[in-house]
Amino acid sequence: MCASVREGTPIRKPHYSYVTLGLIFLAVFAALGLGRFGYSMVLPAMQSDMGLTNTQTGQLQSWNLLGYMLAVVGAGAMASRWGPRGVITVALLTVALSMWATGLCASFVGVAVGRFFTGVGGAGANVPAMGLVAAWFSRRRRGLAAGIGVTGSSLGLMVTGPLVPWILERYGAQAGWRVCWAVFGCLALVVALLCAACLRNRPAELGLQPIGFDAAADGAEAPGAPATSWRSVCASGYLWHLAAVYFAFGFSYIIYSTFFVRHLVRSLGMETGAAGALWLQIGLVSTLSGFVWGAVSDRWGRKFALVCIFALQGVSFLVLGLAQGTPGAYVSAALFALTAWSIPAIMAAIAGDIFGARQAPAALGVMTFVFGLGQAMGPYVGGRLADATQSFSTAFMLAGAVALTLGLGGTLLLRRR
Repeated sequence: MCASVREGTPIRKPHYSYVTLGLIFLAVFAALGLGRFGYSMVLPAMQSDMGLTNTQTGQLQSWNLLGYMLAVVGAGAMASRWGPRGVITVALLTVALSMWATGLCASFVGVAVGRFFTGVGGAGANVPAMGLVAAWFSRRRRGLAAGIGVTGSSLGLMVTGPLVPWILERYGAQAGWRVCWAVFGCLALVVALLCAACLRNRPAELGLQPIGFDAAADGAEAPGAPATSWRSVCASGYLWHLAAVYFAFGFSYIIYSTFFVRHLVRSLGMETGAAGALWLQIGLVSTLSGFVWGAVSDRWGRKFALVCIFALQGVSFLVLGLAQGTPGAYVSAALFALTAWSIPAIMAAIAGDIFGARQAPAALGVMTFVFGLGQAMGPYVGGRLADATQSFSTAFMLAGAVALTLGLGGTLLLRRR
């Protein structure tokens, strides 16, 4: 027999920050998990149907990342000034429309334009969404919350890993890749409508404080505290140092994620279904990466976490470049999955730590712009190397070297703030 609730006893409702975190997760899923990483699964069928070279496939991803890079600073600044909710909603609608357009285009130029605007929308959704973490979560919980948010990318891997092969089998490679983009666009539209209906810019709009708020530790970030000026954000040397480290991640990981499936199919002789299954496994394991390393950064510091992550990722990229068979690919995949989306989470937490809740989206936008430079360059350079050497191994070796030198080395040179 169920116990009755005594009359007058208040019933505690879950803090709205959990709803916000769920929407952040879904926004990242649509903007990056589908808009960016879905491309890796669709790529083999697109390349075969359209007769694209490796350089052209790298260029398509670079156009996506160029759009992302060009939009991040403006997206962060608009979110800081007018609030993230409207910016995220419009951006996700852009993602949906551009993915539909990608599937409808018959020429390389048309697909490149579609990929560009998917990148623009991805930036407009991802940067303000991750910036919301600083508004809704206290400093002591920020790393973990950001880590959960970025795992929306992992959901993209888990969805596209089995979904794309199923669609290709059902509709054929020639039409199937176009159907994939149509389905991705529909999913992005649903997320856009949810964000428009349920997202809130700040806890104060609902009469709340950030979850875990402590006046002694977080008082400087309380609602109504003076906002750091845009000029002081851009003048911070520490911000640009962090941006350089973020560049290393963008350049290295995007080479790995863009050409991973293609390398397994073409160079290591795996079937597309088997490669998709491994991509799915990466997605499943990587769901842990963001919040595990976010929690590590909350407990032992952001710098310590970044050093560990770059070390593991650098080894992962080098192992894939040196692998002569599938065992090496599985080792590489495991190392990458353990760390996959953790660096964006930690960078979002650092932005909130240093610049506060109101200016965190702006600071994160500047950092992500430099990160985007690395992302835009990576696929193009990787594709050129693959065409020149007739192998993706050199591209993966380059990615590993950048992760270990600029990423790990640059992190070690960060001074305590």
